[in-house]
Amino acid sequence: SQVVGHLKKEMADALGLPEGMPIIAGGIDAPVAQLSAGVVESGEHVVMLGTSMCWGTLHDGKYLSPNLVNYPYVVDEEKTIYTFGGGATSGAIVKWFRDNFGSSFQELDEMASKIPSGSEGIVVLPYFMGERSPIWDPKARGVIFGLTLKHTKAHVYRAFLEGVAFSLRHNMDEFPHGKEMLSKECYVVGGGAKSDVWMQIFADITGYNMIRLAGNVEAPLGDAFLAGLGTGVFSSPKEIKKWTKPEKRFIPNKNYYYDILYEAYKRLYIKTNDLMEML
Repeated sequence: SQVVGHLKKEMADALGLPEGMPIIAGGIDAPVAQLSAGVVESGEHVVMLGTSMCWGTLHDGKYLSPNLVNYPYVVDEEKTIYTFGGGATSGAIVKWFRDNFGSSFQELDEMASKIPSGSEGIVVLPYFMGERSPIWDPKARGVIFGLTLKHTKAHVYRAFLEGVAFSLRHNMDEFPHGKEMLSKECYVVGGGAKSDVWMQIFADITGYNMIRLAGNVEAPLGDAFLAGLGTGVFSSPKEIKKWTKPEKRFIPNKNYYYDILYEAYKRLYIKTNDLMEML
């Protein structure tokens, strides 16, 4: 929220804005999207679900993880650390599936909703462009494992959605003392939050209540708030909470089969990463 400069006359004239307007630092998309969800307290956490996925939470610096990314938050940066991790491809692989195998997202969601949890034994590694946390492997590649003749396009699509959710759980599990420290409610922002099917899958696989916010807020709201904070329009970071409102809550259904597939998901990468590098 720091004022880092003021608009020069040449640029002010070009933009149709007042000369001398304060310029605010702003922030990177993931933590600003976190702020857009109204998150300013330790233990609150957010999934930004777009082309890629970022999940992050706040703490006082005692919960650093070497397999996640840790740096000062965009507000209260002197005392608040933002720790996050994420997948290089999440919405991107869903779009890839739609573009290459036809149908609309609505039709694919409807098909996937009729498939049992776990896609009857298919596990997808969503590493279609390498992977970021927690494996940090640019040579990782996508895998569709467990196919049989009984499986259909709907099975594979649901397994794609589940693979991204396993990736989210993998990052959550890397956060120290997550079960004790993280809030039971996780906010989701971005285009992927529009899918009820996917939101329920995230809830079932992670065990957290998934909260979709009204208005599909993303990073621009947080940046606008930082501008207001830096210029004195707002006096406290907590005022962002007045701008956010839950739209729908997805409650997890306990599914032990997902626990089994999650272990298979992690072991599948370990057993194939040397072949990925060979390719």
